[in-house]
Amino acid sequence: MELLNVVLWLAGIGLIVAGYTRARGPLARYQALKEQDANVARYEAWRGGARDQGTTGASVAMQILRRQARIGIAIGVVGFVLVLLGFLIR
Repeated sequence: MELLNVVLWLAGIGLIVAGYTRARGPLARYQALKEQDANVARYEAWRGGARDQGTTGASVAMQILRRQARIGIAIGVVGFVLVLLGFLIR
């Protein structure tokens, strides 16, 4: 076990943890907004009213939250690759 392997493992684990913590919050909020939007759609369909399909503040927030979650997931994937490289490099 060389120093490079240990450095790659530690950096990878650190990035996985950072990516998870960075993606967890936006993903939870995105799911809540998505459920709320579906609930409003069901209510509007039940009421018989036409729902405006334009851009809303919630849809913009969901786009931002999706982007933040993707960035966190990408950081975690880079960490996983570093851990894998730490095992592959001899």
